[in-house]
Amino acid sequence: MKKFVTALALAAAAVLPACAPQVESVSSTQVEQREPVTILVSIDGFHPSYLDRGITPVLSSLATGGVSAAMRPSFPTKTFPNHWTLVTGLVPDHHGITANRMEDETRPDEVFTMATVDPYWWNDAKPIWVEAEEAGIRSAAMFWPGSAVPWGGTAEGWGPVEDGTLPSDWQQFSMQVSNTQRVNSVLDWLRRRADIRPEFLTLYFDTVDTAGHDAGPDSEEVNAALRDVDAHIAMLAEGLREFGQPANLVIVSDHGMAATSSERVIVLDDILDSSLYRLVEGGAYGTFEPAEGKADAFREAILADHERMTCWAKENIPARYNYGTHARIPPYLCLPETGWTITPSAPTASWTGGSHGYDPYAPEMLSLFIANGPAFRNGAALPVFDNTDVAPLLRHLIGLPQVERADGSIDSLRPALSTGN
Repeated sequence: MKKFVTALALAAAAVLPACAPQVESVSSTQVEQREPVTILVSIDGFHPSYLDRGITPVLSSLATGGVSAAMRPSFPTKTFPNHWTLVTGLVPDHHGITANRMEDETRPDEVFTMATVDPYWWNDAKPIWVEAEEAGIRSAAMFWPGSAVPWGGTAEGWGPVEDGTLPSDWQQFSMQVSNTQRVNSVLDWLRRRADIRPEFLTLYFDTVDTAGHDAGPDSEEVNAALRDVDAHIAMLAEGLREFGQPANLVIVSDHGMAATSSERVIVLDDILDSSLYRLVEGGAYGTFEPAEGKADAFREAILADHERMTCWAKENIPARYNYGTHARIPPYLCLPETGWTITPSAPTASWTGGSHGYDPYAPEMLSLFIANGPAFRNGAALPVFDNTDVAPLLRHLIGLPQVERADGSIDSLRPALSTGN
């Protein structure tokens, strides 16, 4: 354990400003002997190759001193579907968050967006913090898609949902909350007395993903975001060291990022009659509803050969995507070549940027996995594994039994565990 705390302190010192306030040391007789907590950290849009840029010394130290791997996201390689997979162990087709934007035929007047907290949309699968709370394991969420949802409840009228379960502590997502404030919230929760201190926590950073969308994965904007997030991981590590809190850190991303531009666009107006369909979602993939009375004509048009894009009827989506049975998935899906964008009309100006949502087997979509702490081996590199395996690992770390309803397994991650774990 001492080696772990020392490693975190050394890594933190590499990026902490020289003028950082000094904390008076406390004698060992005064320090509470704390049990390890588990902290699940998401760095949205962090591709594993970002570690190779030489600008993330803390994350790189945690990776080389712990366990690291590239992780395969679930399809679609979007933020909300994959964050829900990471905490349920189910693919989007099974947990119900099948896209960042969804429709449901039982609620024709509603659309799910990334601001939706009505439990109806989320209740297909129970997240790990709900199971933790049910087992008496206190949880806290410093942002995580779905963590502000009173899971299992029923929203009625304008009042609060009384019959749902939330983490004991949580904050509603806002981009106005800085990364420093996010880390401070986690540390403040862990400074509490033992009976109200969380044992399982989540922490979410969106800035790398935002920079990747705006400027592309190879941009200086992404590099700046990487440096900033790395410094905040250092801040977290130093805070844990200061009050002697051992922690198993599981640091992940939801997907990678592919470079895009106005030169790589599939214009639907050039290949389809717009009267035949309604585009449900476009971008890194396209989903479609046929127009009323035009199902046959649209089927023939959409399933024809298209340059740089393959389309399927929902029931014929290839099995390797584990996608196509849930009622919220529209009848037709088109997947372009990685880096190409599906859009209704031609761009009116040139642009470059980044996107995700593509084939999860595309190298650009790989996601990050780092694990460091007393439960993990030192210096282990694992082969690529599916992100459905993260939830079983978290269950093991916090003492929850494994469940039958799971698309992942802890087996691929057992080599990451230290002796006795």
